[in-house]
Amino acid sequence: MRGEVLSYDAAAGAGLISGDDGARYSFNTASLRGGSVHAGQKVDFVPVGGEATEIMALSGSGLGLPPQVAGFDWQHLLFSFNGRSRRSHFWIGWLILLGVGVIAGWLPLIGALISLALIWPNLAIGVKRLHDMGHTGWLIVVPWAVTIIGTFVAFGSVGLQAILNAQALENEDPAAIFALIGPMFGWFGLIILVNLGFLLWIGLAEGTRGPNRFGPDPKGQV
Repeated sequence: MRGEVLSYDAAAGAGLISGDDGARYSFNTASLRGGSVHAGQKVDFVPVGGEATEIMALSGSGLGLPPQVAGFDWQHLLFSFNGRSRRSHFWIGWLILLGVGVIAGWLPLIGALISLALIWPNLAIGVKRLHDMGHTGWLIVVPWAVTIIGTFVAFGSVGLQAILNAQALENEDPAAIFALIGPMFGWFGLIILVNLGFLLWIGLAEGTRGPNRFGPDPKGQV
């Protein structure tokens, strides 16, 4: 019979498989044939009562690969706003997008288009991490709103100070120069702190155990 691994704890040596017949079968490490398994892996097994024996990974299901890579649904991770995403998958996606963004920064014109296109997958991976934590995906708006509003306020403050202290700036008065750039650096510092804090929060906080209102546990816990 074929099925999918719902969970497997290598330390405890026990796991759970959802069979194609709709039933769930427990198993232990001694039942594995050919290596370890992980949540989400497709397997073939022999059901004996309520237990799965002679468990073999199906071809192409990722046996032998790290759980962070095997069974990886790239399209869902980078482009879908539905469901949940575990922390390791989030960081893999984030690093990929960071690398593409750095490369795009070196490309004229087309790099700007690539950077705009990266907004969608960046939002997608963030929303699914919030879902995994049991929070609404709309919280992803917080760092973006702070960035946009903070940038406008920072440059607005520069323009206002330039108008109010035009004569002092023309005379290269240090106090006027500091009054011009000080608030700008303050706002950009706030933007960086908010974005970094939000990134660490969604990237390090543990997701809810078991299913929640956004879908099943991506770790396969029930």
